[in-house]
Amino acid sequence: MTFTAEQIRERTDLIRAELSKVLVGQQEVLENLLVTILAGGHAMLTGVPGLGKTMLVKSLAQLLSLSFKRIQFTPDLMPADIFGTEVLDVAQEDGKRTFRFIKGPIFTNLLLADEINRTPPKTQAALLEAMGEGHVTAAGRTYRLDAPFFVLATRNPIESEGTYPLPEAELDRFMLNITMDYLPMADEINMVRRTTSPDIETLSPVLDAADLVKMQLLVREVPAPDNVIEYAVGLVNATRPQVATASEHVRKMVQWGAGSRASQALILAGKARALLQGRRNVAMEDIQALALPVLRHRIIMSFRAKADNVTPDDIVNELLKI
Repeated sequence: MTFTAEQIRERTDLIRAELSKVLVGQQEVLENLLVTILAGGHAMLTGVPGLGKTMLVKSLAQLLSLSFKRIQFTPDLMPADIFGTEVLDVAQEDGKRTFRFIKGPIFTNLLLADEINRTPPKTQAALLEAMGEGHVTAAGRTYRLDAPFFVLATRNPIESEGTYPLPEAELDRFMLNITMDYLPMADEINMVRRTTSPDIETLSPVLDAADLVKMQLLVREVPAPDNVIEYAVGLVNATRPQVATASEHVRKMVQWGAGSRASQALILAGKARALLQGRRNVAMEDIQALALPVLRHRIIMSFRAKADNVTPDDIVNELLKI
């Protein structure tokens, strides 16, 4: 089946309707997750514990009929715990010894990297090859991951006790960094009422893996006008203090700006957002709506900015006003 923009919007409306059975509020978070999945990227959910990040990711996997694995990142987690290891088999008949590779939890469609910043950078880096290339290398052999493949990571705020900073190279592999905040009081009351009642809601799958791959192919066919591409690249370029056109504020507050992958992510995510709304063209509003989640984790602040409590969100919001 070949999907049209209208059919994609209808299917994703069904996903939203099903998720409303278990999810209260957080509509912007959900929209950005759908954008990431449709664009074939990876996303990071940043927020304090207890906001429902894990439940949201598990529910999405169920609605999309995707195989799902969860890794709880801890300080003692090793790379082999992620992509697997070789074991020695001894044949009972002749005693012949052979090595057999046992696949780890990364061999799935949707991998939940729970509390990714609670493990050291060495183990975090084990995800880089899989996220960037769609395969893993173990014991000298390369193993292709099934499509579609997504990493949805949850991250506690970096100030939390027992967390490690994520390497810049790994942060750049995430298409979007989505912040998840506390619910408004009315929504939290509604959520508590639902989750403490005896009624258990069941979710009905809306798509399967094959449908999702077809939708992802359609995303890349969405045209992006030259002026939109120029705006997206210009926005990313404005985050770099080294360029001649950088503002004085960016020069003082930013150590390193976003790279070229950010420009690609803005356009690709913009195409996905357009399809989610039933449109076959990318507009300026798509780039502006996605600027924060695409750029906030790719901007490295200076010491002065940290001392003055200036955040990447502040920089992006300032650039959007220009």
